[in-house]
Amino acid sequence: MAWVRRGLLDRDAGWGDQFAAMTETATPLIANARMYSVAPAAAAAWKRLFQWLERRSGIALTVIDHAFPAPLDELWARPDLACTFMCGWPFYRRGAAQRVVAAPIPSAAYAKGKPVYCSHFVVRADSRFRSLEETFGNRFAYTVPESHSGYNAPRHHLLKFRGADGKPLYREIIGPLMTPRLTLEAIAAGRTDVGPLDSFAYDLICRHMPELAKQTRVVASTETVPIPAFMAAPGTPPDIVAKLREALCAFGGDPAQGQLRNELCIIGFARMDEKDYGVTEAWAREAEMRGLEKIL
Repeated sequence: MAWVRRGLLDRDAGWGDQFAAMTETATPLIANARMYSVAPAAAAAWKRLFQWLERRSGIALTVIDHAFPAPLDELWARPDLACTFMCGWPFYRRGAAQRVVAAPIPSAAYAKGKPVYCSHFVVRADSRFRSLEETFGNRFAYTVPESHSGYNAPRHHLLKFRGADGKPLYREIIGPLMTPRLTLEAIAAGRTDVGPLDSFAYDLICRHMPELAKQTRVVASTETVPIPAFMAAPGTPPDIVAKLREALCAFGGDPAQGQLRNELCIIGFARMDEKDYGVTEAWAREAEMRGLEKIL
């Protein structure tokens, strides 16, 4: 089956002639970076990455937006999905059906050169809070209950502060706020006192929305776990996945892409195994077994 077709490549003057004779009969494959398109400039940078990926891999990709508030579940369920970010916890909890392509390696210090991330506990820059413990008894926000970074990871982190009496740590839980950016905006506006932020999303907001980011600061962070990876639909042929993976793993070594790496706050991509995301479910089960099914 011919899975390579004309797409973004036709719009690149250096590659159009080379791929002009390729078949267009196969189902188009789509790419999307919704989870980390935290600002227009970030979204534009991800689209440039997909253009590079198409040229490098020879796999034609149709980039779609699927912007908020369109449900992520609808995106993740598409049979033509070739390359989109998917949160590791719902991926693993639902049976790890999608094919893992590759995961970004954040350039931030917390990643230590690995494809990992964490959840930051963020407060207003001018708040009185200097530690996570000082936020207890106030208002806590979350993104959605299905999110690892926006719910599962902070819930697990809070276990060590939970007393034997099960008394709530916060007087009010605010959410769902849906996205990291909306959560950060709520913190900056004073609609909540503290909330968890996907560290990679926070990196991108700091780079592309510095005026918003500077209104906030981090008071604590969870342990790191494998970062959300680019994934493909379950039925994507293995050779397509392999070509995309090989290309992405070469991105960090392409000297011509240094500026794009900076804009994406990464040093490259790495191979991942579906089993790597099992830690997210282990954290969930530990919290649930200890009576913290919901953040309180």
